[in-house]
Amino acid sequence: MIEAEFWDYDSAEEMASAVAGDVGFIIESALDARGNAMLALPGGTTPGPIYSKLVKADLNWKKVTIIPGDERLVPMDNELSNVRALAKVFLPAGARVIPVTGDIKDHKLAGNSADARLQDLPWPPDLVWLGMGEDGHTASIFAGPDLPDALDAPKARRMVGVMPDPLPTEAPVARVTLTRAAILSARTLLIVIKGQQKRDMLEQAIEDGQSSKLPIGRVLAECDQPIDIHWCP
Repeated sequence: MIEAEFWDYDSAEEMASAVAGDVGFIIESALDARGNAMLALPGGTTPGPIYSKLVKADLNWKKVTIIPGDERLVPMDNELSNVRALAKVFLPAGARVIPVTGDIKDHKLAGNSADARLQDLPWPPDLVWLGMGEDGHTASIFAGPDLPDALDAPKARRMVGVMPDPLPTEAPVARVTLTRAAILSARTLLIVIKGQQKRDMLEQAIEDGQSSKLPIGRVLAECDQPIDIHWCP
């Protein structure tokens, strides 16, 4: 049974302050315990206001490493790039932001390259922060022929390449993504979503567990640690 706790907020502003505080505490705890911290963070629009608050925290950002939980196969100066968005916020604070893709076009080869890059980093991450799309995908674990690669990859595998089918209209490109095993290896796992429709979808996915038709349900069904889910209308 998935152990998930919902934290409800009246507004996006209230949620941003709370989540930024929680993530700041996770970073501070990791720095105290190990002298460094590593986070896997999402792209998308929802995290932006939270990042803006988080980066103002009085932390030793030079000891913080940030990777994207997934990345689109586009040049790093492209607006669709997740690492571009993360670097824009966190590099000025002194954090280390690690790109996971290069100029490789083939998504399978890009996944192999991304995995090799992550193999050089200390593992597990102190935090994997997930969002969820309106189709129930999380990170870039989408429905389609590459779904089993992301769900069933060996525990040592950290990233794979995927081609969503159908391609999402807002970013119709191939991706690399953390695997289910990599996501669930995190010391802390949190989810941030907005809107009643997404909440209903996520609650159903959690209830369905392994039988869920949604990627996020399949990912979370294997989770053996508590999950904090932050939500606002």
